[in-house]
Amino acid sequence: MSGPPRPGLSTQEATARLLHDGFNELPAASRAGVLQLVREVASEPMFLLLVACGAIYLAIGDRQEAAMLLGFVVLVMAMTLVQKRRSQAALEALRDLSSPRALVVRDGQPVRLPGRCLVVGDLVLLAEGDRVPADAEVVEARYLAVDESLLTGESAPVLKQAKAKLDTAADAQFLCFAGSLVTQGTAQAMVVATGARSALGRIGATLGGISLDETPIQRETSRIVRVVAAAGLALASLLALGWGLTRGDWLTGTLAGLTLAMALLPEELPVVLTVFLGLGAWRLSREQVLTRRIPVVELLGATTVLCVDKTGTLTRNQMEVRRLWVSDERFDLRGQPPSAMSHRFHPVLEYAVLSSHRQAFDPMETAIAAAGQRWLQGSEHLHGDWSLVSDYPLSRELLAMSRVWRSPDQRALVVAAKGAPEAIMDLCHLPPHERQHISDQVVDMAADGLRVLGVAHARFRADVLPTAQHDFDFEWVGLIALEDPVRDDVPGAIAECRAAGIRVAMITGDHPATALAIAQQAGLDLSGGSLTGEQLDALDDADLAVRLRRTQVFCRVRPEQKLRLVRAFRAAGEVVAMTGDGVNDAPALKAAHIGVAMGGRGTDVAREAADLVLLKDDFGSLVTTIRYGRRVFANLRKAFTFVLAAHLPIIGLALAPLLMGWPLILMPAHVLFLQLVIDPACSIVFEAEPLEPGAMAQPPRRPDAHLFGGGLIRLGLLQGLGLLVAVVAAYLLGRDLSTSEDAGRTASFVVLVLGNLGLIQANRSAAPSTAGTSGGHTAFGWIFAGTLMLLALAWGVPALHTLFRFAAPSLVLLGLCAGLAVLTWGWCEAMAALHRPPARARVKTG
Repeated sequence: MSGPPRPGLSTQEATARLLHDGFNELPAASRAGVLQLVREVASEPMFLLLVACGAIYLAIGDRQEAAMLLGFVVLVMAMTLVQKRRSQAALEALRDLSSPRALVVRDGQPVRLPGRCLVVGDLVLLAEGDRVPADAEVVEARYLAVDESLLTGESAPVLKQAKAKLDTAADAQFLCFAGSLVTQGTAQAMVVATGARSALGRIGATLGGISLDETPIQRETSRIVRVVAAAGLALASLLALGWGLTRGDWLTGTLAGLTLAMALLPEELPVVLTVFLGLGAWRLSREQVLTRRIPVVELLGATTVLCVDKTGTLTRNQMEVRRLWVSDERFDLRGQPPSAMSHRFHPVLEYAVLSSHRQAFDPMETAIAAAGQRWLQGSEHLHGDWSLVSDYPLSRELLAMSRVWRSPDQRALVVAAKGAPEAIMDLCHLPPHERQHISDQVVDMAADGLRVLGVAHARFRADVLPTAQHDFDFEWVGLIALEDPVRDDVPGAIAECRAAGIRVAMITGDHPATALAIAQQAGLDLSGGSLTGEQLDALDDADLAVRLRRTQVFCRVRPEQKLRLVRAFRAAGEVVAMTGDGVNDAPALKAAHIGVAMGGRGTDVAREAADLVLLKDDFGSLVTTIRYGRRVFANLRKAFTFVLAAHLPIIGLALAPLLMGWPLILMPAHVLFLQLVIDPACSIVFEAEPLEPGAMAQPPRRPDAHLFGGGLIRLGLLQGLGLLVAVVAAYLLGRDLSTSEDAGRTASFVVLVLGNLGLIQANRSAAPSTAGTSGGHTAFGWIFAGTLMLLALAWGVPALHTLFRFAAPSLVLLGLCAGLAVLTWGWCEAMAALHRPPARARVKTG
């Protein structure tokens, strides 16, 4: 930026304009209202089946049962609506978080705000990689180029200048439009239009929010739902037809068929998947991790390689100047007073300050500015009265930057440069022996984990500045070394990843010695040494695949080389999570299975390309996402096992009357009652279960691991068959004890409901030591108490008693039900214990 930012609006002015103009956002799809959700619920197959059952009750004259069934329908609809609103609220909270952020001057100070809070008159600070948050007029600019392809379709960047510097100004020359992307340079721009009044709003464009693309698990679930639903409807039709042909009672046969269809309809499965992924993303947001593409939550648990940046991820991104080197002399700043510094070290710090932005946002430049204020205060080496003439930014071709200054009393311009030592040595055209000597010093300091920069200066007397830094006659000044300490929690987090079978690969642009020193402090495996960007270019794909097996430190890597590394890891069969923050990181973030952008220091381009955004730029947040991914997948498997086991005895009781010549045992009201247990168990109890204690000590699951694997199906079938035997025994014993079909129905249904509670408890945990003691205990307690209360009402209240065709309560019947329920719980727990995997077993496919 060419000077300090203007004062901008005050907070009071901005608040008043926000109230008048509204938020800076485009008209979005309105939130589904209650009536719309009611219509969605009313069109679901389960609701239509219940209405059909009610019509049959009316047809056979059971108006009371029809009315009671309608009451249950209303209750189930209410539960479904609450569940849908809960998921909807979670998604909307994530969309609000995904709003781009902007650097704005308020009350004279730069602050980062959500883009939707901008108002006309705000002063926005733009830099390379930023998405322009609103239509804004350029006030000051430095080499500003903007990609407006979102609006115009033209991919070539457009150069922008301040309006005051243009003789004949067209809008396209001094206006930056909302949604466009800064590809080069910096600028200060004044907002002139927001929201629907911006150019983007006027043409009716919509910005992408959270993607809900189908994933393999979603497709697997949809396929199973279709197959089971088709088979269930066919079986229900055969039951109705068989009942009508053998007994001549077509209405009762139709009722039996509808009851079986309700029992077979796997309507919980897609609901469970949606709720788990949506609430999983919401829970991650509470951990300061924004999920931009919700289906990626299911893949987190399969991650095998974490490709992470060094600065700000493994380190604190809070740099301090630690060492200076000039002509074979070094000075360590740690613990020293300013008076201890020899005057011969002043120039290297002086020109490092001059080569930095006065309004610094880069951590290194901030540290250099702070060191200058401390160590040069009161000397002639601080130049607050000098004016900036021009600057030459860092480029891919030359890792150095220069700034050109004019002093009040000198005609000659002063040029200060800093950058990678090899780039500064190149600018100074040093002879080979001097380059080698300086390089040895760089290696020595880098081995201590220091980030080393070279510093140079030049004087320029011509009127027209050259186009390239190489055209200045630079003189070497010295080296400045900065320290960015490793975060305190990083070694422990990396050890946790190693125990979980996850490789951590550090990819950085730093010197190899610096990278290896930081990697050692972080606890990375250094047995494979390091691989530099230059070495990477010299390897073909086969040789690179061999090096990847043992290398975890990649240094002097350019952004475009990250893409090749990600593709190589993927080709080796790894599931890759990749972090990035720059414009050039976007292709690698897209190529990774899981792209992770840094929300604090990252560019808008990186955030838009990523699947996850870490609102806290630290490695611990990344490990947290993996824990949640493993938790979601494990809990989905528990819920689906329960759904399979819970439906099997319902199907058996629906078919048994036809096969055994018994009267109907289950009525639609019974199946509806069971939905009050099954649905909350899936969406509340299992979703709330925490990560198993040993989950992060196991290898990652295979990415193609099925939710409906053979072990899961076997466990569900065995538990369900055991419960079916118990409910059939309850029916026969209850009928024989009181010579009443209603007593048999009562006993079988009570055992069925209590057995479902046993199923929930048995499948809540994959570890015997934690079953019944995990964080979902509170949710299960409420489900348990609520189910018992509803069961007591159904058995004890006369009106409900009649609807369910129950016999009068008795101690004998109650004892029978309790005994069989206890046996059922023991069976379910025994089957679950037999199918719990060993401590370090990998989740297998199918």
